Amino acid sequence: MGEQGRILIVDDEEHVRKLLQRTLEKAGYDVITAANGQEALDKISSFDVSLVLLDIMMPGLDGFGVLERIPPGLNIPVIMLSAVLDENTKIDSLGLGADDYIGKPFSAEELLTRIKVKLRRTRPGS
Repeated sequence: MGEQGRILIVDDEEHVRKLLQRTLEKAGYDVITAANGQEALDKISSFDVSLVLLDIMMPGLDGFGVLERIPPGLNIPVIMLSAVLDENTKIDSLGLGADDYIGKPFSAEELLTRIKVKLRRTRPGS
C-alpha cells in the first residue's frame, strides 16, 4: 500500500475515475477503482482500503446502497462525490454513514485537503 494510504474511487464514469486516479497518485496515494457498487463492495472486502470516494448516481447498486453495505467495523471514511447538490441528498448521505459530501465539480486542492483531514482522524500519523 502507498505511504499515504489506499483510496478506492467508485464512479460509473471512466473519465472521472481516471482523472481522480491521476490526481491522487500524484499526491502519493495508492489508488484502486470500481465502476459500480457491487465491484466497490468486492474491493472493500478484498483490499485494505483507507478511504472511499463514492459517487451516488450509478446504475444497479448506487452509492446509498454501497454505504448501507459497508461493514461498520471496518471504520473506512467515505466521501460522497455527486453532481446532486440538494440538501436532502446531502443529509441522506451523512445519515447513512458518509463522512463528507463534495459536490461536483470540485477542485483537486479541496478534494486532497478533505482526504487528508479524514485520514488524519482515522490513521494517526497520516
